[in-house]
Amino acid sequence: MKSLIHSVEDIFERIVNKAVSILGHSITFFAALVFVVYWLFDEDFYRQSRHDFLRDLMYAITFLSFFMIQKSVNRFSKAIQIKLNELVSAHENARTHLVNIENKPERELEKLAKDYNSIAEKALQKDSDQPRTDQQ
Repeated sequence: MKSLIHSVEDIFERIVNKAVSILGHSITFFAALVFVVYWLFDEDFYRQSRHDFLRDLMYAITFLSFFMIQKSVNRFSKAIQIKLNELVSAHENARTHLVNIENKPERELEKLAKDYNSIAEKALQKDSDQPRTDQQ
């Protein structure tokens, strides 16, 4: 049963990654823009009441904004990952298996998060066991 769940999760992750890539692509934005421009020049659009006209205009702006925001988020995420990969690869004591970790499946990320949480708890425990030398 677990392997079926993992298979479904892997398929879903691939679909999500592909969808995010497509939705953040410039061509997708221009296709949406063409659709909105066509819609704005439709004569039925101008026959609406002022309220409906403004509502539909806001929908168009929101629709196009989604693609621009997705593109920006994708770009920012890639830049952050490149910087983090550089920092990890430059440090001699770093675990190099963390380079390109964003490409790992969700279950591996959860396992690594648990590992790092336990490391953090041990570090906190070690810090609390040591006497404080600073006087306030």
